[in-house]
Amino acid sequence: MSVISYRQALHDALREEMHRDPDVFLIGEEIGRFEGSYKITAGMLEEFGPQRVRDTPIAEEGFTGAAIGAAMVGLRPVVEIMTINFSLLALDQIVNHAAKIYGMFGGQARVPLVVRTPGGGGQQLGATHSQNIELYYAFVPGMKVVAPSTPADAKALMLAAIRDDDPVLVLENLGLYNTTGEVPEDLEPVQIGKAHVARTGADITVIAYSRMAMIARQAAELLAGEDIDVEVIDLRSLRPLDRDTIIASVKKTGCAVVLEDDWLTYGIGAEIAASISDGAFDWLDAPVRRVAMAEVPMPYAKSLETAALPSLDDAVHAIRETLDAVARRV
Repeated sequence: MSVISYRQALHDALREEMHRDPDVFLIGEEIGRFEGSYKITAGMLEEFGPQRVRDTPIAEEGFTGAAIGAAMVGLRPVVEIMTINFSLLALDQIVNHAAKIYGMFGGQARVPLVVRTPGGGGQQLGATHSQNIELYYAFVPGMKVVAPSTPADAKALMLAAIRDDDPVLVLENLGLYNTTGEVPEDLEPVQIGKAHVARTGADITVIAYSRMAMIARQAAELLAGEDIDVEVIDLRSLRPLDRDTIIASVKKTGCAVVLEDDWLTYGIGAEIAASISDGAFDWLDAPVRRVAMAEVPMPYAKSLETAALPSLDDAVHAIRETLDAVARRV
């Protein structure tokens, strides 16, 4: 067991898969000589050469389309898009081609493509570089979308994504790159579409993904000191969504709080709340509460950016309010 950063876990997963499978190659802007904007691909060009670590022009639609073509003829490309905001330039390729080809052509061609990209705020990068728009891709049948919150899951889900025969978007939150955690030396891929019960509890269920799953675990530890027993569900996968694990937990605890880094309206949390209503309504002792980002373009000023993002205090407050609502009903 090693303690490594989230950044290093992603690097190690890419490197191991490139050694394991010669069909795996990397493609994206500045990933070779510059080693990537966030240094996930550090040392890769030197080790694997320019045929397998391919620097591209600033043309997301072009190099994503090229990667889709490569995947259709048997290769396993891993596309780095510098931030999820720039993936909008490749939206047609991802949504209208990668996600549709298998179904449109009756299974005659597959697209074993990985698009890995960071998102999220907190880095003072401005409104157009700080978005959480993973919902755009989780909405699309034919795509798989994963959002790891720990170094171990970052590595295990990247391994799984590269080996998957369907297109997978791997969401990496900028605020997690320097976080650290234990990663087993013999780590195996995890099942895409299976949530992780990160902490068992009896009083309330907190459901989150990516950075907010880290916040959920912190809130649970803090509230444990007040004898509040929080169960934390780390979704890990947004499509497929593991509704069974969510519903089983809410049936046990009777109440739920959903944490997300994106906007509240039409967000991931809305889908989770609807799923709870469908599958566990009769077990609910209080309405499902949601904690999300302020409904504004991300401010640049640090104080305003911090205020716009959901925080540990926001999560703790929502948990306490939900439990207070339960107590009032009793």
